[in-house]
Amino acid sequence: MKEAIILDSESYKKIEEKLDMIVDYIKEKQNTENINLDEEWVDSYEVCTFLRISERTLQRLRTNGVISYSIISGKTYYTIAEIKRVLNERLIKAGDSYLSDLIKNHHLYFEKRRKNKSR
Repeated sequence: MKEAIILDSESYKKIEEKLDMIVDYIKEKQNTENINLDEEWVDSYEVCTFLRISERTLQRLRTNGVISYSIISGKTYYTIAEIKRVLNERLIKAGDSYLSDLIKNHHLYFEKRRKNKSR
């Protein structure tokens, strides 16, 4: 014979919130593990902000064919792999910590934009 458990609505909501947090954590963990960072796309704002270079410097790199990019709906994007290449070839004066900042903050920036779109 099965036993029934009765909860008040407040206790049920607390359990539901905790389960939602666990599900969100698992989904986030799966998403970050399945992502190849080199294939992530970042926009000009992110590149300039986190590599601490000016928009003009980035434009000059594009114009001179130093950095590969794509334009989608009038906005310019770069892959993390391309940013790494430019940094490794010392075409931009920036340290490894700048690239780490870019990658870390890209994920925060991306999540913030995703949450804003879902509202």
